[in-house]
Amino acid sequence: MKKIALMIAGLGIAVTALPTAASAAPWQGVNQRQATIERRIDQGVRSGQLNRREAVQLRTEVRQIAQLENRYRRSGGGLSVSERRDLDRRLDQLTARTRYEKHDRQEHRGHRR
Repeated sequence: MKKIALMIAGLGIAVTALPTAASAAPWQGVNQRQATIERRIDQGVRSGQLNRREAVQLRTEVRQIAQLENRYRRSGGGLSVSERRDLDRRLDQLTARTRYEKHDRQEHRGHRR
């Protein structure tokens, strides 16, 4: 019985430590996230999952986020916590939109699924 109680207690500690470790991870820079989104867009165009119009719209949004980041940096030198949160939120939305556009099951010119 003691072994089971100790095991449960150990698992409880491990589970509560996971969110803390994840939140302590370094902030992934905007440039890195933008590069990842750009790669996904390129892959989507090559595979036919994204058409030209969708790719142009997504890339425009990537550029707009980069411009916003530049404005934030010019105004205060670095990024504040709220500015990082805003950029993260926008990048999360763009990532979700990219995923949606790639999987919306539209047939794009020259590619059939």
